Amino acid sequence: MSQQTAQPSGRPRGGRGTGGWVAGGVVFAAVLMLCSGILGVLEGIAAVAENDVYTRIGSYVFELSLTSWGWIHIVLGALVALTGAGLLKGATWARFAGLLLASLSLLAQFLFLPYAPFWSILVMAIDVFVIWALASSLDDPGSRTTGA
Repeated sequence: MSQQTAQPSGRPRGGRGTGGWVAGGVVFAAVLMLCSGILGVLEGIAAVAENDVYTRIGSYVFELSLTSWGWIHIVLGALVALTGAGLLKGATWARFAGLLLASLSLLAQFLFLPYAPFWSILVMAIDVFVIWALASSLDDPGSRTTGA
């Protein structure tokens, strides 16, 4: 009896048995990216349209005007939302783009921390989960899809 037939049919050959968790993590990461991207666009619009939404801070090393931060959040949020939609459709390119954009979002939220500390920490935690889920999915051959 070969080793291939000795293993249960639902378990990957690697022996780790994480295929379902990884696929579920990718879907959840895609939904989080979609929601986070939409909220990032709204956060950017609030910064561009009405500067009174965010508190004023003193001198800051990475100081940009709120209008500049607003446009950064609008562009980054739109790209994150589109990538999340691509992940939901099973596009292979979206996994790599998601890793890059979640990393950029993490960096942007860290730099935006003095303006909206609680929100930035929450989005940073979401970005860390998204990075973990997408990086885990790249290691699991059973979770790859044949998308565009």
